Amino acid sequence: MKAYALKRLLGMLPLLLGITIISFGMMHLAPGEPSVVGQAFDPKVSTQDIERLRSYYGLDKPLHEQYFKWLGRLVTFDFGDSFSSDNRPVLDKITERLPVTLWINVLAITLILLIAIPIGIISAVRKDSWLDRCFTVFVFLAFAIPSFWLGLLLMIALGVNVQILPISGMHEYGWQNMPWLQQQLDLLKHLILPVFVSAIGGLAGMSRFMRTGMLGVIRSEYITTARAMGVSETTIHYRLALKNALLPIITLLGLSIPGLIGGSVIVEQLFSIPGMGLLFFEAVLSRDYPLVMGITVIGAVLTLIGNLIADLAYAWADPRIRQ
Repeated sequence: MKAYALKRLLGMLPLLLGITIISFGMMHLAPGEPSVVGQAFDPKVSTQDIERLRSYYGLDKPLHEQYFKWLGRLVTFDFGDSFSSDNRPVLDKITERLPVTLWINVLAITLILLIAIPIGIISAVRKDSWLDRCFTVFVFLAFAIPSFWLGLLLMIALGVNVQILPISGMHEYGWQNMPWLQQQLDLLKHLILPVFVSAIGGLAGMSRFMRTGMLGVIRSEYITTARAMGVSETTIHYRLALKNALLPIITLLGLSIPGLIGGSVIVEQLFSIPGMGLLFFEAVLSRDYPLVMGITVIGAVLTLIGNLIADLAYAWADPRIRQ
């Protein structure tokens, strides 16, 4: 197991280098630069001003020189300074938005697992029953509903008409003066709608994967042998079949790790949440190269780590993979 993990870790290094090269090249080859974006908001900016900005940002250098200079800083965990007007370090802007996105996505994934796994198991065990058909209709409706449309409906119904939940932001006005417990309750109250809207699509997909995996396992030969030996259905479903049926879920969880920091642009924009998704969207529009590349690299690293965790979990659940 240790040799398998070490081999996978060493294989991540050239892959990460290739990701940085492709991402850096695509970002810089896209039309427009920070200086050009600034000119769009102020037509009085002269050509000399634009050249000074390009020289200040280092954009007048050849692309390969810019890449190696950026890569040299990256090795020391220096993501550079943002091209925006505040000129703050990229790492500071990321760490400022990261907790918000983590809260929302961790709660959404927890909600998905708590609901999707039981739905998938029940649908597989009671295949073609009325309960299975009801769950199927529910999950396909949840998968088909656009998140922005569902969010708007919930905002109108629960935030405007009934007024039991807030529809924007993370805190009420003057929350700093509230007692600690009231602050936490206020935060949770603001997170209910974003978390639910973020989870509803993943809930549908995860429950279908769980159902398919469970159906495949309970039809296998060793389950048939266990039934012939008189093992109870409860033991078969929840002790013998469940572990192997969770393999697709393990893969999905591993691949969902980048989403923990990537955030959702739609949800964060809709509910005015200052998270990573909204930060990345704004950085792309303003051609903020250091910020975009910083978020991209962190997302790439987390994607590779997610794949590694999924592979290790697979190897733990299925010893054949270690061979």
